[in-house]
Amino acid sequence: MSELAELAELAVAAEKLDAADELAGLRERFVLDDVVYLDGNSLGALPAHVPARVEDVVRRQWGELRIRSWEESGWWTAPERIGDRIAPLVGAAAGQIVVGDSTSVNVFKAVVAAVRMAGDGRDEILVDATTFPTDGYIAESAARLTGCELRPVTPAEVPSALGERTAAVLLNHVDYRTGRLHDLPALTAAVHAAGAYAVWDLCHSAGALPVGLDEHGVDLAVGCTYKYLNGGPGSPAYLYVRRDLQDRFDSPLPGWNSHAEPFGMRSAYAPAPGAVRGRVGTPDILSMLALEAALDVWDGVRVEAVRAKSLALTDFFLRCVGEYVPAGRVESLTPLAHAERGSQVALRCEDAGDVMKRLIERGVVGDFRAPDVLRFGFTPLYVGFADVERAARVLGGILA
Repeated sequence: MSELAELAELAVAAEKLDAADELAGLRERFVLDDVVYLDGNSLGALPAHVPARVEDVVRRQWGELRIRSWEESGWWTAPERIGDRIAPLVGAAAGQIVVGDSTSVNVFKAVVAAVRMAGDGRDEILVDATTFPTDGYIAESAARLTGCELRPVTPAEVPSALGERTAAVLLNHVDYRTGRLHDLPALTAAVHAAGAYAVWDLCHSAGALPVGLDEHGVDLAVGCTYKYLNGGPGSPAYLYVRRDLQDRFDSPLPGWNSHAEPFGMRSAYAPAPGAVRGRVGTPDILSMLALEAALDVWDGVRVEAVRAKSLALTDFFLRCVGEYVPAGRVESLTPLAHAERGSQVALRCEDAGDVMKRLIERGVVGDFRAPDVLRFGFTPLYVGFADVERAARVLGGILA
C-alpha cells in the first residue's frame, strides 16, 4: 500500500470510529485546544465548569460565609461525601472511602494498618518491585516502623512468595511505566488464602477501567484523583477501607479529624466509626471542592463504556504506530492482551527524551520515563480516534 493510501485508510477509520463513539460528546465537558493531549495519566484535563465552581468557593463560601461554610457549605463532611462520589468508579458501596491527604500518606496509613490487623507472628511486607518509587519508599519506612521485613517481588511472584509470616502486600493495579494491568481478583484471593491483607494502589486504573473493590474483597486501597479523575494538580487522594474492617482499622496517623468527638478536644484518642477513621487533619478545602466539581463529568457515564473505548483507543494507536513508524524504531512494552492492559501505551524508543520533546513541539503531548520510554495515556472521556491517528502519524514522521 502506498503511503498516501495508508494515510487515507487510517484517517477514514478514525473518522468512522469517532462517529460511532458513544462517549464522543463528553469532550465538550473539558477545556481543550488543538493539541493532542495524551498525558492524562499524569494530569487530567480541566473540566470546563470547574473554574466557576472554584470561584464560588473562594468568593462566596470563603469570602462571604467564612467560618460558617464549615457547616453551611458542607466543608466538614466533604471528605466522606466526595469519597461516596468516587466509590462507584472503583466498584465500592458508599461509606468506605474518605478523601484527603496525598497518595503517599494514604499508602502509609493503609500498609501500617494492615500490619497491625495481621497481628503477632506476621512480620513481613511484600511490595511490588516494579512499583512507583514512592510506594517503595513508604513501604520500607512502614516496615521499619512495624518491625517487619520488606520483600520486593514482582506481582507474578506474589503467590509463591506468600507465607505464614506475610502481613501485608502492596501492589499497583497498573504498572506506571508499561501500562500492564495486574490481576487484582486473583492476586487478592492469593493474599487472602495466605491470611494476609491486600493493599492496592489504583492511581493508574481508577477512572479508566472497572476495579471491583467490593466484588473482589479488596481490604484496603488508595489512589490519586488528578489523573483519570481530572481533579487538578495536587488534588487530594483517597483511602478505601472495606466495611467489615473499619472497626479494626488502626491508623498510624490519628489526627483530630478522625476522632469520635473532634470538637471535644479530649487528650485521649477515640477513633470515629466508619471510613472517617482515615481522616487526619483539616481538609484541603479548595482543592477538595475543585475535585468534587470535576467529578460531575462522570454523571451518566458507565465505567464499562469507558473501558471499552480505552481498549479501542489503545488498539487503534498500536495499529497506527505499526503502519506509520519505521520498523524497528519502537518496541511496545504494553501487553497486547486486553486483560493485561491499562489505559496507556508505553513504547521503548532510542533517544526517547528528545523524541518526546519533538512530539510536544508538534502538538502531541505525552511523557517520557527514563531511560528510554515514551508514555501515552488515553483518557476516554476526551481523547478521540482522530487524536490517536494524528499522534501516531506525527511520531512516525519524527522517527522517519
